[in-house]
Amino acid sequence: MRLLSVNVGRPTPLPSAGGPGGLSGIDKRPFEGAVRVSDPGPKGTGGSGLAGDAVCDLRNHGGSDQAVYAFAREELDAWQRQLGGRELANGSFGENLTTLGVDVSGALIGERWRVGAELILEVTSGRIPCRTFADHIGEEKWVRRFTQEAVTGAYLRVIEPGTIRAGDPVEIVHRPDHGITAALQFRAVTTERTLLPSLLVAASALHPEALHKAREYVARGGGSGARPGH
Repeated sequence: MRLLSVNVGRPTPLPSAGGPGGLSGIDKRPFEGAVRVSDPGPKGTGGSGLAGDAVCDLRNHGGSDQAVYAFAREELDAWQRQLGGRELANGSFGENLTTLGVDVSGALIGERWRVGAELILEVTSGRIPCRTFADHIGEEKWVRRFTQEAVTGAYLRVIEPGTIRAGDPVEIVHRPDHGITAALQFRAVTTERTLLPSLLVAASALHPEALHKAREYVARGGGSGARPGH
């Protein structure tokens, strides 16, 4: 398992962008050289965990619990086939890390990765598509298609900061035993809300917004915190 590329974005105009002046940092390109990754601080004030990577819409993006976004090269290749052979370069989905050999969407909430020699990341959630993502990709009904596929990639928080570069190994150093993956979390908050109670077993490792939704659903009488199939 390894890191194919480290991708950073510069502010660029996009019609639906929520950042000041209609700017977005979603157009990410592979960076040649080392990139420092650290906790950017709370959502609303903190942006990307990667030095030099722009997050323009701080209300909806960035912050400690989605400091880094990862997507698997294998899934980009699968989307290329679905999109009729359209080339999707590393970074095309706005991901900071393009990986090889890592089941990113199947990663467990709370799963920890060591990237390179120093950096430790922890999976918090899947990625929910937005209009900015759709405009960036430029494919018809993109939000619906991405949601139905439920191959989300993963947001991660920084547990231990470090410097990374393309080619670094990715090692899974901790896997919880609850079975709640980034993809399942995504389905729970989008298309299969009856799964929301199952997220509670991931507890504080879960992205706070998803944890709030799960607790709210249960409080309204939506079921217990049992795992799917239990």
